[in-house]
Amino acid sequence: MPVITLPDGSPRVFDEPVSIYEVAAAIGPGLAKAALAGKVDGQVRDTSHLIVQDAKLAIITERDPEGLEIIRHSSAHLLAHAVKQLYPTAQVTIGPVIDNGFYYDFAFERSFTPDDLERIQARMEELAAQDLPVTRSVMPRDEAVTFFRNMGEEYKAQIIADIPADQDISLYRQADFIDLCRGPHVPSTGRIKAFKLMKVAGAYWRGDSRNEMLQRIYGTAWQDQKALKAYLHRLEEAEKRDHRRIGKALNLFHVQEEAPGMVFWHDHGWRVYVEIQNYIRQLLREHGYQEIHTPQIVDRSLWERSGHWEKFRADMFTTASENRDYAIKPMNCPCHIQVYNQGLKSYRDLPLRLAEFGSCHRNEPSGTLHGLMRVRNFVQDDAHIFCTEDQIQPEVSAFMDLLFRVYGDFGFSEVQLALATRPEQRVGSNDVWSKAESALELALNRTGLPWRLKPGEGAFYGPKIEFVLRDCLDRLWQCGTIQVDFSMPGRLDAHYIAEDGSKRVPVMLHRAILGSLERFIGILIEHYAGALPVWLAPVQAVVLDITDHQAAYAAQIEKNLMQQGFRVAADLRNEKIGFKIREHTLQRIPYLLVVGDREMATETVAVRTCTGKDLGSMSLTAVVDLLQTDIVRRGRTE
Repeated sequence: MPVITLPDGSPRVFDEPVSIYEVAAAIGPGLAKAALAGKVDGQVRDTSHLIVQDAKLAIITERDPEGLEIIRHSSAHLLAHAVKQLYPTAQVTIGPVIDNGFYYDFAFERSFTPDDLERIQARMEELAAQDLPVTRSVMPRDEAVTFFRNMGEEYKAQIIADIPADQDISLYRQADFIDLCRGPHVPSTGRIKAFKLMKVAGAYWRGDSRNEMLQRIYGTAWQDQKALKAYLHRLEEAEKRDHRRIGKALNLFHVQEEAPGMVFWHDHGWRVYVEIQNYIRQLLREHGYQEIHTPQIVDRSLWERSGHWEKFRADMFTTASENRDYAIKPMNCPCHIQVYNQGLKSYRDLPLRLAEFGSCHRNEPSGTLHGLMRVRNFVQDDAHIFCTEDQIQPEVSAFMDLLFRVYGDFGFSEVQLALATRPEQRVGSNDVWSKAESALELALNRTGLPWRLKPGEGAFYGPKIEFVLRDCLDRLWQCGTIQVDFSMPGRLDAHYIAEDGSKRVPVMLHRAILGSLERFIGILIEHYAGALPVWLAPVQAVVLDITDHQAAYAAQIEKNLMQQGFRVAADLRNEKIGFKIREHTLQRIPYLLVVGDREMATETVAVRTCTGKDLGSMSLTAVVDLLQTDIVRRGRTE
């Protein structure tokens, strides 16, 4: 007689073992119809799963994150089912869930074409409409290897053969298609209501370039057509906002083959870069940071002592000179410890906050490089805080206050928080880890914001908090982080003299707000579609004369505003005013200051915004007030 405890704490008693579906049906027919799976004592199971003893149960529907993941996982199986029906000689390999969708890798004698994708999409829709039951079965490992090999599915047989022989294999069947999978899956194909195949790409078998090339079909799946339509609309908007396209149109930057993954900043793009850097620099001074600058190339021995040579050697650019091996730094932390180590430190000197706009290089695979978002040379708004264990919580809290201020100034109002805790392989005692995790949890709770726990996902050297931004297209960007490090200071001989006279190793907090300046600028460009807030815009206002008769007046306005610190340009070309207004509007310049004979006579300007709003005639003093007000507000919308 299992007792099932529901999320609200209410118990349900059954006379015999009961399936998740039967529990849902006992609660109500509506829930039974909506049930996709269930979470039994924290484990997600199929609706057919039989509960034989007392358990806690939550029914999962399409409204739950786990439900959407199940839909996407089942969509991958639906894709493979359709491909096998249409192209029987294709071999199936793996089909996992990814962000916003799924993919499945196939071995096939020819390349899939766009017409093939249309046929596969149509067959998937037919299979979904048939509402085929999805059932689970179990088979011994060796029997499963033989089963799939007899089907001609050599890749599946290889996957299963790598599983320990004493483990049974779970299989899922829908009509004539059967696949290896841990599950869970939807009860029937009719529960897959909204999906679309997106593209085909190449993928090496098991991700190894020495293996054969497979074909990877990507798709997206959602709980309903409305959500699918909204996602496809966001994709269209994202394409319009692609920072590479806008960067070229606004003459901000470019990349080229001679320096892969490294950015050539143009004048306007560099203005944005420097403005961001100066903004961060001023805030760091206000918050007690010392700005330092460390070498780009450091002897291999330092990287060996810090542990980076062993863990990150493949991602490091190296060079040699005079029989010495050097590495171009992939990160700044070992060099910051070298600065800390200059001179004896007392507990009175802590916390010590060292910041650097550190230029780093990492040998990212060429196929992953993507404009500003994934580069080989990048600059971090990096800082390291050396402190005692008792100072962790106040330092983390102060950092978070600073981070939220920065994100607000850039126009990001929604930030998701996560705490990643101790992994199985780690350094440091459990007591120290508990103290650090408690300090981070206290700092998170102090914000009053929701946060999620990521058990076991901390770094080997300490727990961390991750900060994820949501942009205007609902995309998530992990930018900020603060990490507790119990390892590296000791490895590199950092210490301080405690109040009792003993020598102790400081805790080091790795922290960044923007992450990479290059990537953050790419995010900003796409978030604002190039129309950056006034304080960031490379040109904040442009003065346009209607005829040559106003050229001297326009030039004088430009000079006056520039002397007051604004980034202003004058367009005195012999072009029609409508042409000039359109051109500078497309350049996303926040304010267009038009001068004709009337404005010159009254010592005013006609003010327009890049969105087409006419603000009327203003004195130069009023224009200055307008620009200053917008700059003070920064990216905030309130």
